[in-house]
Amino acid sequence: MAKKVDKFSALLSNISANVKEGANYFAEYKLKNVSDLKIFSERMKEIETTGDSFVHEVIKQLNDAFITPIEREDILHLAISMDDVLDGLEATAALFEMYSITQADDFMLQFVSAIQGSVHEIDKAIELLSNKKLPQMREHAIKTKDYESQCDNILRQSIKHLFSVEKDPIRIIQYKEIYENLEDIADSCQSVANTLETIIMKNA
Repeated sequence: MAKKVDKFSALLSNISANVKEGANYFAEYKLKNVSDLKIFSERMKEIETTGDSFVHEVIKQLNDAFITPIEREDILHLAISMDDVLDGLEATAALFEMYSITQADDFMLQFVSAIQGSVHEIDKAIELLSNKKLPQMREHAIKTKDYESQCDNILRQSIKHLFSVEKDPIRIIQYKEIYENLEDIADSCQSVANTLETIIMKNA
């Protein structure tokens, strides 16, 4: 007989799967022209809106629940911190559209690859959480933090490169904002990893 999954594990798994869908779409969508930007931005907005509805459901269930499998604030923090990752991706997609950037540079691709890797590690950890395999989550939390460290380095390199080669001040402002947004998403992934480690510490 299949083991019954508690509703909070199911909701957290929904959030994580949706974040993964968003990160994969963001990483794999091929921008060719300005009209593609609108499609890209609108699809990211749809995925982000779905994520918001999952978070609202978590809050509703927490308000109604008498007992929760792990502490309420940990469930809430995990849901919100995963949602922050998706919010960041959606906001970055909107910047691409706003600035009509159809060609991601090498630094952006490095950021997105690291973020996608982080999100996949988070998804594996959430699956382990659902199966009550808390100690095994640590490995994925650590890998997520490693990706964030990579993004710190990418940010330094990207801004240094930008100021040395780009002469157009408007382009500098636009690209710098996108780089910083992408690094913020990596920080949000690290926040998820920190919450996972807190859960391990309290419950394992």
